[in-house]
Amino acid sequence: MSFTKILPLLVCLLPILSFTSTLAATFDIKNRCGYTVWAAVSPGGGRRLDSGQSWRINVPPGTTQARIWGRTNCNFDGNGRGRCQTGDCNGLLQCQGYGQAPNTLAEFALNQFQNLDFVDISLVDGFNIPMEFSPTTNVCRNLRCTAPINDQCPNELRAPGGCNNPCTVFATNQYCCTNGQGSCGPTTFSRFFKDRCPNAYSYPQDDPTSLFTCPGGTNYRVVFCPNIEFSIAIEITQN
Repeated sequence: MSFTKILPLLVCLLPILSFTSTLAATFDIKNRCGYTVWAAVSPGGGRRLDSGQSWRINVPPGTTQARIWGRTNCNFDGNGRGRCQTGDCNGLLQCQGYGQAPNTLAEFALNQFQNLDFVDISLVDGFNIPMEFSPTTNVCRNLRCTAPINDQCPNELRAPGGCNNPCTVFATNQYCCTNGQGSCGPTTFSRFFKDRCPNAYSYPQDDPTSLFTCPGGTNYRVVFCPNIEFSIAIEITQN
């Protein structure tokens, strides 16, 4: 996850910080795709969202290493057990951990250094659904990744329902940065993602162009398929 680079610094600084915001942040999760998306939040669970439906959650201040994503082509029984083609989280409707690649991620850590929220869209776990991650209060950057990545995905990275990041496929330091800070850099594959979504993480150490801040106390929305023209294209590819 992207925040693993900054969290050690934040933990050291926590004792000297004075948080000015103690209210939970509200996240409105909306499905504008032309198909059903099973939204997932870690921590927070999951919910089925048919086209046009929304889900509002409250996230406690100080939450870190959190993410929101959409799952596709799921089938759950009455006990909330089943499988999803993309983004599956251990076969549970109510996610208790992270999802299986490929999945487009909205990541966040709330009320951190200087009471800032750290936010990003990440393609480090690949791409399955176009996404917008934006504030509904305060003035900070709107993040979007809406390119037709599934259609244009390199053959080596193609997966049912999505496009894998090369780390998932090759599992080497070149793509996963497993040997620590500075041990890897952009690759041909990461540039494929970066060219299409310049503000999104394309590999694990893509912080300078991909990690953003908002004031603590900001509320947010996450929109699946914010551009209807892309939602139609992806619906066709998934059927």
